[in-house]
This record gives sequence, C-alpha cells and structure tokens, in this order.
Amino acid sequence: MENLSHTDDNGKANMVDVAHKPQQTRIAKAFGKISLNAETIKLVRNNLMKKGDVLTIAEIAGIQAGKKTSELIPLCHPLLITKLDVKAKLTDSGVECESYAKCIGQTGIEMEALTAVNIALLTIYDMCKAVDKEMVISEVKLIEKIKE
Repeated sequence: MENLSHTDDNGKANMVDVAHKPQQTRIAKAFGKISLNAETIKLVRNNLMKKGDVLTIAEIAGIQAGKKTSELIPLCHPLLITKLDVKAKLTDSGVECESYAKCIGQTGIEMEALTAVNIALLTIYDMCKAVDKEMVISEVKLIEKIKE
C-alpha cells in the first residue's frame, strides 16, 4: 500500500510539509445545492424570510468560512487567498451554490472552495429552518482544480 501523506511513520496524523513545493497559482471550484419546498422558494424570491436576504447572507457566510478553513480542518494549511467568491442561485427546486477560490501557494485550495459551499448551504438551511422541515443538502463536490 502506498504511504499516505497525512500520516507519519507510526500512522499518526501529520500535517504535510509543503516547503519543497513551488509557489503556483491554484484555483478550485465547488458546487452544492439545497432543496426547498415551493413556499420557501417563494419567500426567498420575495425576500420575505424573517432572518433577511437569504442568498446574499449565504454568499457572505461562504466567503467568511472559506477564509477560516485551516482553523476548521486540522491538517489544512493556512493559505494566502487572493480571491474567494460564492454565488447562490435560486432555482425551481431550491438553491444552487458555486464557489471559486484562488491562491498563490504551495498547496491546493480545494478545501477552501468546498468549505465555502458547505457553509453557504448550511446558512440557507439555518435561515429557512423555521418554515421548511424537509430541506436536503446534496451534490456537494469539487468541480474543478487547476494548478498554473
């Protein structure tokens, strides 16, 4: 079996040393969605949710979370993020979220992109839970990873 990079010789968790890797521009995009019932979609569309503008707040929450990824996931490196964006789009069945994360560094930024999408979706869940008990978060995935 191939050695895992996040474990030491004794099988203990280990933060990978990336000092030998070159600085590169790294980009990642992630996607996820949350299903909402028809009444919830109507409330979100008309900005009538009691907690406020669901889509804008979710986008901001996603950006904030992406910046905090290394504090949330123990073996992630802190990165110098040069761009982080989250877009939340209302659809006929709920909300789709997509994130874009970019850095110049020695390791990838996919965890930041995935964290941003997950927290954006959880924010939507939190803002809508009083009126929708059947929401489902799904299809969270990395859709692109680029190293330049």
